[in-house]
Amino acid sequence: MKVRWLIVLIAFVCGVAQADGVTWDSLSNEQQQVLNSFADGWDQLPADRQQRLATGAQRWSAMSASERKAAKQRFAQWRNLSDERRALIRERYEIYRQLSPEQQSRIRDNYRQFKQMNRERRKALRDRYQNMSPEERAAMRERLRQKRDRAVRPARDRAQKTDRRR
Repeated sequence: MKVRWLIVLIAFVCGVAQADGVTWDSLSNEQQQVLNSFADGWDQLPADRQQRLATGAQRWSAMSASERKAAKQRFAQWRNLSDERRALIRERYEIYRQLSPEQQSRIRDNYRQFKQMNRERRKALRDRYQNMSPEERAAMRERLRQKRDRAVRPARDRAQKTDRRR
């Protein structure tokens, strides 16, 4: 994730992402090779699309072979989704982007924990959640929030006591 942002930042600083679009000649040789299929119509593309493609090509060029293979697999999965499913994912991503960094971090940590569980445990949790009513789901989320708050509170209280002693 940090590498991705670093590449975007470098591309931005190097002038790849210009407000009025990206000229074909300003692309590096690697970017031009990746984007070769867009060469003839590059000037007709909207500026924001040129910027996204240039940034993506820069990221692609910086990837290892295994990272490229994984990216191709993810893209194939994305293309196989229905339009409705892609729209839902985009909507949820926008909601996620509007969360505070702490909330985003908590979601990522929960996802990591979930992925570390064995396959049977993940399936059992998914099935249990899907069989709950909306009210049961809300109650479960509230219990988890309270549990988290109880776990955070003692650590916060210890830190405050330490600060007072100084």
